[in-house]
Amino acid sequence: MTTIQSRRKLIVIILLCVAVGGAVMRHRAAPGSTARDVGTLLMLLWVPIIGNVITWLIARLRRPAVSAPSPFDARTVFEPQLQVELTLRPPKLPSEDVPVAAGEHRCALVVGNEAFSARWWVSPEQRFRRGATQALGVEFVAPHLALPKFEPGASFRMLVGDSFVGDGRVLAAIEPGRAD
Repeated sequence: MTTIQSRRKLIVIILLCVAVGGAVMRHRAAPGSTARDVGTLLMLLWVPIIGNVITWLIARLRRPAVSAPSPFDARTVFEPQLQVELTLRPPKLPSEDVPVAAGEHRCALVVGNEAFSARWWVSPEQRFRRGATQALGVEFVAPHLALPKFEPGASFRMLVGDSFVGDGRVLAAIEPGRAD
């Protein structure tokens, strides 16, 4: 349990105790007395917590939405369609200045105001640091739509999530079934 969760639990327990104390005070006080009114107010301190408890229950009952599988999940073999020159922007924090991990990386390549889902592969011996220009192969989800926009020499930006993380230039198209 995190610190915030334990604090929230403690607050709920305290407010529940205050409400129970208010109910006892209200029960023992004479009708129309100030003590009875204070007991009623103490019981009302529990009302905001009820909304939080109901929200928590609803969140527990809801299932997370199942996202559609990526078309890349069905493709097990990486088949690049373009050879590009890519420069990832240097990180703003020194702690994030680590070599780009080996393996598959997914992104969107943006030309003008059009973006195309793509993936690129870094082999273990090809690892590089951000800020260094690197020649890489790129595979598109929909090559029939993307390749006409990515002519040799075309510049593009790389989008990951909602941030542009790199810039690149197309070096050459790769023939199907042939990876350099």
